[in-house]
Amino acid sequence: MSRSACDAAAIPLVDLKAQYLDIKQEIDRAIAEVVSSQYFVLGPVVKRFEEEFAAYSGVAHCVALQSGTAAVWLMLQALGIKPGDEVVTTPITFFATVEGILLCGAQPVFADVDERTLNLDPGQVEAALTRRTKAILPVHLYGQPADMDALRGIARGRGLFLLEDAAQAAGATYQGRKAGGLGSAAAASFYPGKNLGAYGDAGAVLTDDAGLAETLRMLRDHGGRKKNHHDILGSNARMDAVQGAVLSVKLKHLDRWNAARRAHAEAYRQALAGAPGLGFVEERPDCRSNFHLFVVRHPRRDGLLEALRAEGIQADIHYPICCHLQPACGAGRRPAGSFPAAEKAVREIVSLPMYAELSGEQRARVVRTVRRFCRA
Repeated sequence: MSRSACDAAAIPLVDLKAQYLDIKQEIDRAIAEVVSSQYFVLGPVVKRFEEEFAAYSGVAHCVALQSGTAAVWLMLQALGIKPGDEVVTTPITFFATVEGILLCGAQPVFADVDERTLNLDPGQVEAALTRRTKAILPVHLYGQPADMDALRGIARGRGLFLLEDAAQAAGATYQGRKAGGLGSAAAASFYPGKNLGAYGDAGAVLTDDAGLAETLRMLRDHGGRKKNHHDILGSNARMDAVQGAVLSVKLKHLDRWNAARRAHAEAYRQALAGAPGLGFVEERPDCRSNFHLFVVRHPRRDGLLEALRAEGIQADIHYPICCHLQPACGAGRRPAGSFPAAEKAVREIVSLPMYAELSGEQRARVVRTVRRFCRA
């Protein structure tokens, strides 16, 4: 680490402590109320959050779950996705997207990404469809919704479910509509580092389908509608009440935090414009990203990442290995070179610090380090 980095505080990728201190009294009071009630799993606090988040997202139902991974898996299971079925998705995502498909016994089938947005390319999806395809599962990568109109046209033409992995997209919009309300159902994640993050693992499925929501409520709670009655084979994927309480508090602040992230993103873009070799992930004009991540591209990415970390800047890579190259994909694995746009992108991407509480001085340090590297 350089002398300047030793003299200055590290800049985290995301600063959850700063966020907590901003809303400490609200959070502490909400958690204390749960402890006082001694109602720790599901219950009225979780039900309240479900209603609040459904209304915020513009859908009829929110089914709160134990994690975002459970949300993908149970969403697919509730829709009847089973062994022998195929689900088309993107090679660039956290592996939980693919894991949910595999946990149903179904086959992930990948299509390449749009090289500008890094979201699933509708033109590539068409070629990936087979008679076994049952659903298309785009990911709203880095907080920007995928091209849902184009994907909806494909899905309708083939009688497929169009779903959303909205794990990174809380509060993002597509043509004025909130992510999570753009398909038949959507998986949400409230992992602590998300824009709307719990204080542990948590997730949800959003949908307008009352029957699907009821099936999901059974699947999350051992397959029953009431205690000791098990109508279908389910699991234990219930949200705990502490997470519901924390999320209700944070939801009130989400739009403010997302606005701050967008301001930081615009400042980054302006300050880094023209840096030699540096590229950005483009934002579509019909989308408003929540900038869960602010990602830049550079052909010497590893050197850029090393330069940032040497200055105490905790940049990272989301995600360094395309999903189709992961051994856990089994029969869904594809050889290197299968998806050139995605594979090129993961060699070039780096995520810069991004959170609402990021200061102008911190952002300026990041910019100086990036520009200095690009000039070298």
